[in-house]
Amino acid sequence: MQKTLCLALSFCCLLLAGCLGKPLLPYTLETPPLTLVPASAAGIEDGRGRFREIYCAIRKDHGATLPYDRPCDEVILRLEGEPNPTARPVPLGQANRKLRFFMVSGLYNDCIEVSKAFSYARAHVERYGYRTGEIPVSGWSDSGHNAGLIRDALVAAELSPGEKTVLVGYSKGTPDILQALVEYPEIVGRVAAVVSIAGVVGGSPLTDSLDEPYRKMMGKNPVVDCPGGVGDPIASLQRSTRQRWLSQNRLPAAIRYFSLATFAERENISTILRVSYDRLARIDPRNDSQLIFYDQIIPGSTLLGYARADHWAVAIPFSQDGVFPALIDKNEFPREVLLEAIMRFVEESLGS
Repeated sequence: MQKTLCLALSFCCLLLAGCLGKPLLPYTLETPPLTLVPASAAGIEDGRGRFREIYCAIRKDHGATLPYDRPCDEVILRLEGEPNPTARPVPLGQANRKLRFFMVSGLYNDCIEVSKAFSYARAHVERYGYRTGEIPVSGWSDSGHNAGLIRDALVAAELSPGEKTVLVGYSKGTPDILQALVEYPEIVGRVAAVVSIAGVVGGSPLTDSLDEPYRKMMGKNPVVDCPGGVGDPIASLQRSTRQRWLSQNRLPAAIRYFSLATFAERENISTILRVSYDRLARIDPRNDSQLIFYDQIIPGSTLLGYARADHWAVAIPFSQDGVFPALIDKNEFPREVLLEAIMRFVEESLGS
């Protein structure tokens, strides 16, 4: 199993790093007008100070008993302008709101049997009364197809009276969720919030540089048992696609949005991901090997913060499952504390 998984991951990373001599983004006029501005000028609410307070309180109370404990400032990066702490107490008891957190994972999520996103972290937060679940989507389908699967799952979900859902998107799971909310307004009333974790919100330049033969090869990877998909999932991740979609669609205002981004120094990126990290570093070294830090924020969301992690370490517990540590060698990350902090922040925000 480990050998097969390693071959699969190596295959995918080499493909994503292909065409080394080409620009990551093509010269084209087929784009909406874009601008890069500070978050405060883009309608982003800055929740970093309070999120750090919650994260550090959890770490101080019981984080030392959980895997990969480390000081707060080593995990949550401090960028300029972070608000001061609020000095409000942080409740650390049982969940006190009727929320169900549904995870939606990304590319290849149903193609590899081990190391599911936040599997150990979900078991941890459930001990505090947080209800979690997973919405299965196709790991090799476009966002339009997966949006329909999310819609069907939410319509079928048996919620208790007054219970609302919080959709937690990891990687490609985020655009799949956003597309579902826009295309299927009948589900909006069942959703209280959306959380993006290392989400492909603005797209990845890595995917814009992939030629058609590479996309076809990824879909027919001989070492991954991947169910057949619908559409072109790589096109769903391209910056051109995502920016065009954002320019043409408005997210439902009745839902709250939260974003947590990831990036790290090269030495904190797993060896297997460094080729793609280096490619993105030609644009900006503040990336997680798949996404630049500013492409991970939902417009109009509350910014939780920036985790020092590569794209896999923040969510996928390869280290806890002992999966090929020679290449996935920077995967040790306090995912349990992070997910608990996210859920407590969202719970508090919705209560206020």
